[in-house]
Amino acid sequence: MSKIKKAFFCKSCGHESPKWSGKCPACNEWNTLTEEIIHKETAGNKTSWKETTPGNAKSIELNEVISREEERIVTKDQELNRVLGGGIVPGSLVLVAGEPGIGKSTLFLQDALMMHELRILYVSGEESEQQIKMRANRINVAHDAFYLLTETSTQSIFQEIKKIKPQLVIIDSIQTLQSPYIDSSPGTISQIRECTAEFQRFAKETQTPVFLIGHITKDGSIAGPKLLEHMVDTVLQFEGDQHYAYRILRTTKNRFGSTAELGIYEMTGTGMKPVMNPSDILINQKEEQLSGIAIGATMEGLRPLLIEVQALVTPSVYGTPQRTASGFDLRRLQLLLAVLEKRGGFHFGTKDVFVNIAGGLKIEDPAIDLAMVFALLSSYEDVPLSQKTCFAGEVGLSGEIRAVNRVDQRISEAEKLGFDSIVISKYNRKAEPHKGIKTISVALIEEVYRTIFQ
Repeated sequence: MSKIKKAFFCKSCGHESPKWSGKCPACNEWNTLTEEIIHKETAGNKTSWKETTPGNAKSIELNEVISREEERIVTKDQELNRVLGGGIVPGSLVLVAGEPGIGKSTLFLQDALMMHELRILYVSGEESEQQIKMRANRINVAHDAFYLLTETSTQSIFQEIKKIKPQLVIIDSIQTLQSPYIDSSPGTISQIRECTAEFQRFAKETQTPVFLIGHITKDGSIAGPKLLEHMVDTVLQFEGDQHYAYRILRTTKNRFGSTAELGIYEMTGTGMKPVMNPSDILINQKEEQLSGIAIGATMEGLRPLLIEVQALVTPSVYGTPQRTASGFDLRRLQLLLAVLEKRGGFHFGTKDVFVNIAGGLKIEDPAIDLAMVFALLSSYEDVPLSQKTCFAGEVGLSGEIRAVNRVDQRISEAEKLGFDSIVISKYNRKAEPHKGIKTISVALIEEVYRTIFQ
């Protein structure tokens, strides 16, 4: 019997070390090395997708490479096409991660069933055929060339792939697969890395796109080594709140398109329904005006969104004032409060401040600063803002309103939704005139304050 070989792998970066140490020598993280069995089988017992024969690979000059535009596979899901950059690229490896129960399996089963022109293999290591059939019946979409396989061994999966010759492969999930090359259990760092490498070779050699559905850890990062995200072509993050009906598909890495795109879905009893005009659902229609609410014009990729920013400012009951933010960066909130304290003379040091982005979104666009500032001032003064006015501007440390990009698209979106005016920076000189909406150009917070509250 051959001796069992063990090694230590870093859970953060995937670095392999022959012995344990408190700090990873590659990424300098503490207490991340775990022991795994990595005894590999002999070369004669290997049954990978396709073994590379020495001498087949050769170098080629860059000028000899013929560049051509790859024809993408356009799905029936417009939101998925958007986040992928226009459709599925042949031979691409896409990793989709999200919390348990968020709807990853439902979304990609639904999208696969709607692609009638493709032969699709759906591999599940978590559910039985009956469970998948029950979900397919709920979605109520028929597909004649849709094949199911409940298997966790990559050897058996590739044998079935050679028989079916699918045009699209979906793996649910990568953490349940096990390669015969590695003796460790499924879900370990070495298994995830080896299984992903096998499907990467398969995708590139056959030009077959592969979707890998993955788990996330309790801190929100993708389960497995960080190397997993480097190996794939595209990383999609499926997020949302269990208490909201809306789900967000966000691109964090894309070799074939923008990394700032976003798709919005609504969870229904018959599957995921794409939301084509999200601004309508993100702005609540209220019969009476309330203080502490402002509408901000933000951009997610190429898509303009109008969102509702909510703020509550109350006297602090305890000694230390509270600062709570949902969907907004807490450090950014503290910065804006410091600007209002220093430049505007508003005493937030004795106030509790709570802010929220309606709809469960997480916004990183700095153009939402101006809407956040005036939601805070509206709650501070207890004076409601006009429901027909929205804001788009970044606030600097000196209290100046800085210019933002794509301001014309923001103005057009506000005009389309019936807003009467939009407040922007006067340094956005490229803004085109719009007949249906008034554009208010300002340079300092004091100017906006006088315009809005006086």
